[in-house]
Amino acid sequence: MAMPNLQVSDCSNLKPSLTSLFSPRLLHRPHPIPHPRFFPKASLQQPHPSSSSSTPPPLVNRRQLISQAASLSLSVATLSALPLPAKSEEVLSEWERINLPIDPGVVLLDIAFVPDDPNHGFLLGTRQTILETKDGGNTWVPRSIPSAEDEDFNYRFNSISFKGKEGWIVGKPAILLYTSDAGESWERIPLSAQLPGDMVYIKATGEKSAEMVTDQGAIYVTSNRGFNWRAAVQETVSATLNRTVSSGISGASYYTGTFNTVNRSPDGRYVAVSSRGNFYLTWEPGQPFWQPHNRAVARRIQNMGWRADGGLWLLVRGGGLFLSKGTGITEDFEEIPVQSRGFGILDVGYRSTIYIDLFIYKKLLVWNIMCSFPLLSFPRFSELLTSSKELIVQEEAWAAGGSGVLLRTTNGGKSWTRDKAADNIAANLYSVKFIDDKKGFVLGNDGVLLRYLG
Repeated sequence: MAMPNLQVSDCSNLKPSLTSLFSPRLLHRPHPIPHPRFFPKASLQQPHPSSSSSTPPPLVNRRQLISQAASLSLSVATLSALPLPAKSEEVLSEWERINLPIDPGVVLLDIAFVPDDPNHGFLLGTRQTILETKDGGNTWVPRSIPSAEDEDFNYRFNSISFKGKEGWIVGKPAILLYTSDAGESWERIPLSAQLPGDMVYIKATGEKSAEMVTDQGAIYVTSNRGFNWRAAVQETVSATLNRTVSSGISGASYYTGTFNTVNRSPDGRYVAVSSRGNFYLTWEPGQPFWQPHNRAVARRIQNMGWRADGGLWLLVRGGGLFLSKGTGITEDFEEIPVQSRGFGILDVGYRSTIYIDLFIYKKLLVWNIMCSFPLLSFPRFSELLTSSKELIVQEEAWAAGGSGVLLRTTNGGKSWTRDKAADNIAANLYSVKFIDDKKGFVLGNDGVLLRYLG
């Protein structure tokens, strides 16, 4: 099926001190209490009263003294048995749940914030759910859009994107909303009845410009606020696969399904998973067709997306996680062990990528050593300084899945640790969205929204 074009109208401060290396209770040790049998006799007798008194001073016998010492020992033992405060090594959760004014059955699907106003954002979901926040996501209120309520449809709002003050929303049944004032008002853009498939993703790319994807693989772009749309691919995925029956793609012959998931990289590349999960497809700007790929694993694919370094991550049904070898599009993947407790992992979101120049890092290291140990000469460490332009890269990402599974990596996905923040939440976590390094959200069913606190 060919793609039609759509038209509508100081160093001393760094030296460690001795007191900072030891606990105060170790620096001030109490004097030991001698055993009663070693007390001198004079210490067992109270001071004599004045000579005018005729009453002899009372004495403390041995039995009373032993009894008092035993009581003191019991008190000390009781105090030592009391529970100690929590240790600092016990990491607290980095996520908190946000209560939302929606029905429990709503599935949250997408979230976006206005770049010019980071505290102003919108949250989308099923059952015609649109929520708005103006305090960075602490509180959300339902938002009514009259142009989306004229018909007796229960819209499923799939995707939202902002560029400056311009924003776009797409949903199912086919609906397209546009704003030019940061969401204060929304207008509905008419769509052609020839649109193949349901709109599942939209990306604001510039002034009055956007890129839209349907679940049948149609990609359309506009540069005039949605009045005209140009097809970026020449045919749908079904037409491509049915035309190339001998392509060697397992399960691709007579393909009549749709996309299960689709994800876009920052540079405009796409990766999509077939509805049955038996293969995946990729597309790069300028290519006329989607490129199908055999899955490199035995189990069916659940979801795929892009890593921060440009490589691919792949999730399989049943909880497996794979990373592509190297960057770019490839069919070579390696499995990464994860603690998913037997539940499926549904999405991965990268929070940040930190690049550190190795030359600068070594200079800071030498400077800290010289400040801490000034008697050492600088030439001893000069060999650490080179003109190397290597980079130290730290990539933090989070994975979410069924029954509240949350996993974290700080080394680009080589190893993962489980966060118990959502262990008690009886919901599936479908999507991980990081707006920036400090603002992130996890979206799930039953109206579950988690906010990142790191």
